[in-house]
Amino acid sequence: MYCAPYVKDGKLLGVIIENKNGRQAILARFFVDASGDGDLAYDLGLDHYSYDSMQPPTPTFKLIGGLSDVNVSKLLQEHGSEFGLPEDWGWGGPIPHIPNLSFRADTHVFGVDCSDAEDLTYAEIEGRKQINAVIRVLRKYAPQKGKDLHIAATCSHIGIRETRHFAGGYKLNQQDLLYGVRYEDAIANGTYRVDIHHADDAGITFRSLDGKEQIFTDRTAPPIQRMWRTDNKHAEYYQVPFRTLVQRKFANLIIAGRMLDADRDAFGAVRVMVNLNQIGEAAGVAAYLSISAEKETWNIDTRYLRDTLKKGGSVIL
Repeated sequence: MYCAPYVKDGKLLGVIIENKNGRQAILARFFVDASGDGDLAYDLGLDHYSYDSMQPPTPTFKLIGGLSDVNVSKLLQEHGSEFGLPEDWGWGGPIPHIPNLSFRADTHVFGVDCSDAEDLTYAEIEGRKQINAVIRVLRKYAPQKGKDLHIAATCSHIGIRETRHFAGGYKLNQQDLLYGVRYEDAIANGTYRVDIHHADDAGITFRSLDGKEQIFTDRTAPPIQRMWRTDNKHAEYYQVPFRTLVQRKFANLIIAGRMLDADRDAFGAVRVMVNLNQIGEAAGVAAYLSISAEKETWNIDTRYLRDTLKKGGSVIL
C-alpha cells in the first residue's frame, strides 16, 4: 500500500509503501499517479479542488436468475422505501454470452466524499446494505421469479465516480467539449455523452453531442427531453488535451485518471473508462518521453507525444 512520498531537496525521488515485509521505499525516475483520488499528488501539496456536489458512488453487483419479465426499476420505485432504499435512479443489463447473469447498478450512496476514510468506510458498508435490500425487494415482489434470484458477486470496491480534481495547464469545460473544440496537444477522443449523476435529487442528466438532453428524476417516469443545441449542427467527437494532466511543481510526475482538470459538466463525459484508457496510455508514453529526453513533464514535445501514440496504435486525430 502507498503511504507517503519521499521528497529530498524539492525533488520527488520515491514513494513509501507498506507490505508484508513492513515499510519500504520504492525509488524511481518518474511517477504516474493513477490512484483515482490523486493520493500522491495530494500528499505532495499540489493545487486541487472538489465540487460541493460530487457525483455519488454506486455499489454494483451481479445477479443470477432470469429477469426477462421483471421490471426492476418499477419494483424498486414502488417498494424500495420499505427496505430502506433512498429515492434513486439506476440501471442494469444482461452480461453477454452468460445466460441468466446480469449486471446491476441500481443505487447510489449519497452525501459522501470517498477520498475521506470515514466516508469511504460508510459508503462500502451502506452500499452492500443497498445490494441486499434490492434482492429483498425482488424476492418479495418480483412475479414468480423472486425466490430464484440470487447475488452472484458483489463489487470489490464501491464504484467511485468523483472526488478530488487537480489543477493542470487547462481546465476542460463543457462548452468546448460539446462543441468539439480541437487541441494541438489532444491525446484522447471521445463520444460518450455528458453523464451527470445528481447529488441532490437522485436523478441523472444526459447531454449528447447531437444536441439532445434527457433529464431523469424518477426510476419509471419518462425523462424530460429537450435540445441544448438548436442550430442543427453538432460535433462528431470531442478531445482531451494533454495539458489537463500536467502540473508544474514536480518535473517527474503526471496524473492520470478521473482527477484530471475539468469542470463539472465536462467531467461527466470524460470520466468513463473508454476515455480514461486513452488518457492513461498517454500518461505512460509521456513518462517515457520525459525520461528519454530528460525534460520536465510540461516541456515535452506534444507533437512527438502524439506521433508516438499514433505509432503505437492509438487513434490520434
